[in-house]
Amino acid sequence: MLEIEVSRTGDDVAAAAAAHVAGRAGAAVSGHGAFCVALSGGRTPWRMLERLIELDLPWTAIHVFQTDEREAPDGDADRNATRLAAILGDSGLPDANLHLMPVAGGDLHRACETYARTIARHGRDGRLDLVHLGLGEDGHTASLAPGDPVLDVADRDVAVTGPYRGRRRMTLTRAAIDRAAERMWVVTGASKAVMLARLCEGDRTIPAGRVARRSSIVFADEAAATDLRAPVPDRPEAREA
Repeated sequence: MLEIEVSRTGDDVAAAAAAHVAGRAGAAVSGHGAFCVALSGGRTPWRMLERLIELDLPWTAIHVFQTDEREAPDGDADRNATRLAAILGDSGLPDANLHLMPVAGGDLHRACETYARTIARHGRDGRLDLVHLGLGEDGHTASLAPGDPVLDVADRDVAVTGPYRGRRRMTLTRAAIDRAAERMWVVTGASKAVMLARLCEGDRTIPAGRVARRSSIVFADEAAATDLRAPVPDRPEAREA
């Protein structure tokens, strides 16, 4: 089932999520010498990352990947990488340990193969330790949007989406997300309340509801958690839908 931690405000969510990532990083580095995490973009996630770099982390043993990215030139304001690199520049993370999605080179499909090999090379048994996810008002997560064929990709860890809000995206597939050791959702705002409730109910009709629920935790603020009565366990009928 999903573990759910509700905090009062978005800032409180950012602090709680940062502490969780820091704890997982320390445990992974102590356990097998490295921590591989994939991060999503967004206002609360950026605050989470700002909190994270204030903590004492073994940065030289951490590898940061992206969960998804828009097809846009390097330095473009629409790129999550632009903000990600700016924040992490003050962290102590070695430049070589920040693995940005190569979305500006032209051949996105070949770039996906390259990025998947990078994850496989650094990840423990080829998998990420933690994947950070957001939740859209339409139920999308990463860049797995409703109706996009990428939702059903099972033979690749990284894939190209169709146009979504004006741009194609590179995204981790459900195969890569599900295989990760853990998934961490960060969800804030009243506009996410309906979809968060559906996610927690295991609603597989939305993209987010098709992501593995085991070893998963949701950090949400009170506004996003408005429609939650209690953490809802996996339902066999939901999994089979």
